Amino acid sequence: MNARSKGFRRVDALAVVTASQEAIEALYRERYRAFRNGLLPLAGTSDRAHDLVQEAFSRAVCQRHAFRGEGSLEGWVWRIAFRLALASRRELRGVPLEEALELAEIPHPERDPELAEALLRLPPRRRLVVFLRYFADLQYDQIAAVCEISEGTVAATLARAHGELRDTLLRAKEHDRD
Repeated sequence: MNARSKGFRRVDALAVVTASQEAIEALYRERYRAFRNGLLPLAGTSDRAHDLVQEAFSRAVCQRHAFRGEGSLEGWVWRIAFRLALASRRELRGVPLEEALELAEIPHPERDPELAEALLRLPPRRRLVVFLRYFADLQYDQIAAVCEISEGTVAATLARAHGELRDTLLRAKEHDRD
């Protein structure tokens, strides 16, 4: 188990009983970068993503009494953050998160244009789950909480997405050879 995993579990253990200000602050310290990177495609700029993270955690502290403990504290804060990100963009207000990602940009598409193109071809739910897993670095239970689906559905969606991405990338590679 790496240090990050140990810290991550410490935050979750702290949050099991209550969403205390201390638990929220610990989550912020340990996961700020993941939140910023996760919100970047919806925010458009690093500065705007930073502001959204700040606002999400501020709201989480102010609304901590509303945390029911039915999922992880991090999943609850992610829901707050994504709702803020959607509300901050006029064209995304009232749009479900799955559909909003259709309008979001893939971070750094120049690093791997074929992968970026393959990601854009995924159906919205698959793209969302891949995004939350690999760009926002969420665990299956947290993705389930954010998307309000079961962990089994998360696993099945990721498996389908992996297969579709693999097939698309292999076809692109074969096409390049021809």
